[in-house]
Amino acid sequence: MVASPLVKLGTLALKTGCKPIANRLKKEASLHPKFRRLITDFAQANHRFTTQMQRRLYGHRTDVEIRPLNEEKAVQLAADLIGELFVFTVAGAAVIYEVQRSAQSEARKEEARRQELQAMKQRDEDLAGEVEALKQRLEALEKQIKERAHSGIFNFHRTHPRAR
Repeated sequence: MVASPLVKLGTLALKTGCKPIANRLKKEASLHPKFRRLITDFAQANHRFTTQMQRRLYGHRTDVEIRPLNEEKAVQLAADLIGELFVFTVAGAAVIYEVQRSAQSEARKEEARRQELQAMKQRDEDLAGEVEALKQRLEALEKQIKERAHSGIFNFHRTHPRAR
């Protein structure tokens, strides 16, 4: 089917095309003042969380004060995260679409197989009915032959006409 390679090519093009869009989002996110403040707060919270997790994983103390990121680094990290989330979302949506499309295709194939099997069963039933009808017809013919044989139709002994 031609549609499948075209859909896959379209999905790949979408994934590739979303990277420049993600870069644009990152740039715009870092320039907008209200959004910049929001993502800075988010980036600081993310930094604290990841630092604490790393310290726990490596067995270091977690009761120490974690220095906040400077504003530019926080904005850059948050903007990178936004860009990555956008790419991940687009890729995830493409995968979900591909899985659903594949499932629908399989469902159509399964329905076609089911209909083919049903047609084969119907043909089998029809042939069984024809065989049964032929058996009955053969039995009727055999019965007629036996009856005629007993009545003398097939009796080959000729009686000679009597001379008068």
